[in-house]
Amino acid sequence: MVLVAAVARNGVIGDGPRIPWRLPGEQQQFKELTTGHVLLMGRTTYESIGRPLPGRTTVVLTRDPDWTAGEHADVVHVVHHVEEALALAGRLHAEGAGDLVVAGGAQVYRGLAPYADRQVVTEVPLEPAGDVHYPPIDPDEWVETSREHFEHWDRVSYDRR
Repeated sequence: MVLVAAVARNGVIGDGPRIPWRLPGEQQQFKELTTGHVLLMGRTTYESIGRPLPGRTTVVLTRDPDWTAGEHADVVHVVHHVEEALALAGRLHAEGAGDLVVAGGAQVYRGLAPYADRQVVTEVPLEPAGDVHYPPIDPDEWVETSREHFEHWDRVSYDRR
């Protein structure tokens, strides 16, 4: 399992459901990293996107037992607990759906971080206002394994120690 996030210097990943920056080319990198995999996100993150992303199996984690993906309910899997998300991802992976990629938000990252093997973080060189933060990366648990510099950000991979 890999956690994927764009994180500002101050730890901000969002301002409500909105991402407080635009990084040219970063969304293409996200697409390349996640296509062919199981993409898990929280309800607010899913609703901010508004639809399942093509080429990925979408799983939405929500506490709301009545929530559905509306017109996309036939292609979006809905789970209500971390354990349910992990079990579903395991079944989907066994069926060839790829690895589990976690794409936010903050509560989902915190809930699944203990199970992750890897993190891929886009370091955003800004300090925007925002109320959604990525959990700190503990250097006792994670080691930086690669860093790729782009014009407006760095993409950093971490593996669990």
